[in-house]
Amino acid sequence: MDADEPLDEWAKRREERKRPIGELKAVILGHEHAAAHLHPRAPRVILRWDGYQWSPYRMADGYAAAQRVLHGTDDGQAAVLPTGPSGQPMAPGTGRHRKP
Repeated sequence: MDADEPLDEWAKRREERKRPIGELKAVILGHEHAAAHLHPRAPRVILRWDGYQWSPYRMADGYAAAQRVLHGTDDGQAAVLPTGPSGQPMAPGTGRHRKP
């Protein structure tokens, strides 16, 4: 705060910088400090800012479900898509970028 700045202007500027109440964020369960794209199927807890702390708000089955909740496209009935067996991550072959 500048000595010449009026208190009401400083308070208004401070209020604009504060996190809005009701803001949501998703946190991966079981993987501390991991990026979201590393564990797309890991369950997430949706946290809501109450003006003082992050408090649990809702659970999501994975990254896609969490994004639907965060961006307001979830209608409350998250669709669970069946997941089949995944293909081999490293198919046989001698690709040019493979280690010998």
